[in-house]
Amino acid sequence: MKKIVLCSFQAICKLVMVILLVIAFFTGNIRAHIRTTNDHPAYFADDTINYESFSGRVIDKISGKPVVFASIQLKGSNVGVVTNSDGDFIIKVPSNKISGKLAITHLGYKNTEVDLARLNKSMNVIQVEPASFPIEEVKIRTGDPEDLLRAAVKNRSLNYSDDPVMMTSFYRETIQQNRNYVAVAEAVIDIYKAPYYKTTESDRSRIYKGRKSQDVKKMDTVIVKLQGGAYTALLLDIVKNPGDILSQDLFEFYNYKLEGFNYINDRQAYIISFKQKENISEPLYEGKIYLDVDNLAIIGLDFKLNTENIQKATNLLVRKKPASMKIDILDANYMTKYREVNGTWYLSYVRSELQLKCKWDKKLFSSTYTLMSEMAITDMNDKNINKLKLRESVRFSDIMAEQVSQFEDPDYWGDYNIIKPDESIETAINKLNRKLRRQL
Repeated sequence: MKKIVLCSFQAICKLVMVILLVIAFFTGNIRAHIRTTNDHPAYFADDTINYESFSGRVIDKISGKPVVFASIQLKGSNVGVVTNSDGDFIIKVPSNKISGKLAITHLGYKNTEVDLARLNKSMNVIQVEPASFPIEEVKIRTGDPEDLLRAAVKNRSLNYSDDPVMMTSFYRETIQQNRNYVAVAEAVIDIYKAPYYKTTESDRSRIYKGRKSQDVKKMDTVIVKLQGGAYTALLLDIVKNPGDILSQDLFEFYNYKLEGFNYINDRQAYIISFKQKENISEPLYEGKIYLDVDNLAIIGLDFKLNTENIQKATNLLVRKKPASMKIDILDANYMTKYREVNGTWYLSYVRSELQLKCKWDKKLFSSTYTLMSEMAITDMNDKNINKLKLRESVRFSDIMAEQVSQFEDPDYWGDYNIIKPDESIETAINKLNRKLRRQL
């Protein structure tokens, strides 16, 4: 039985921030998946009402590029999905609501609404407009975006918590082979969030309740496993883990541009785009950073790994693989959001999606795998601080999908007893809202 181990990032330069993934491949099969008599995945079996599916792609109106991680919500309902790394989506709408509207939102874009009656069942293209306005309309502290970023890093102790807090989060990870879900796991996570000024003290997390779906398609020839869970999700707190994006000694590796400003949660924010310089050979990042105009707090990042040199990007991520398999990294997208509470900013949401292509030598077929993890903070407590013991905390080597059976509790999930991996995490949270707001 051969085994491949990949890691989404190895340490380069002074990289400490990134999602770390391990994928283990085995030649062989696993238990057959459960399917309904209509050959739909079994997680659709609880749909007792008729629905219609709409699919399409969300693109940037100006550049024509796909908009990754855009939220698509059926207005006035809990029905919602998120676009993938190609900007594609599929949303199921109850038949009695097809006269409604879809609301499309994304960090850095104007909110967009589309009448369902104007959409086809498939191949829809929805354009969203960047929500940047001329920078002349804002009083700028400095015209140099790099100076703004350095000031934002310097203000970290003023804008983010100097004290530890306890958090509750909802975490989900999925693996798709081509378009089929082959692994799905969810968990409610307890988090000890260390002070931001203590960069040497790391965050800790543990699984409170967890579950995985057995209603998935079996993998073809290989088994893919996602390692690290909430441990690696917390590394995407870029303010605490600057890594290759906010480490000031690496600023010289990037070109920065002040794109304008946007309103995010009714607050003005600078939009700073960044991209690694052409003379830098190692794969770094490109994307946008959003800074609060008033206090220069970093309130959001939307970025991706530079995969222009596919071979170097792949070498960066792959630790071990069979000699007869070729693996290419196609995309690696990330998003981090923060929210302000009583003048202090806290981590609120992270998401990552890694897409790779695997092909055996001397074989015609290949498979594309998409590994996604996302975590949303649902509650916070700054009174009853419990620094989780290291032995009970999630570790980098853990594989959550193999551990959640120890934390299963059917009574906890209640009526929400079937995982629907194609619904938005916000929808799942709404269904569990009361139980997620609990005392740690």
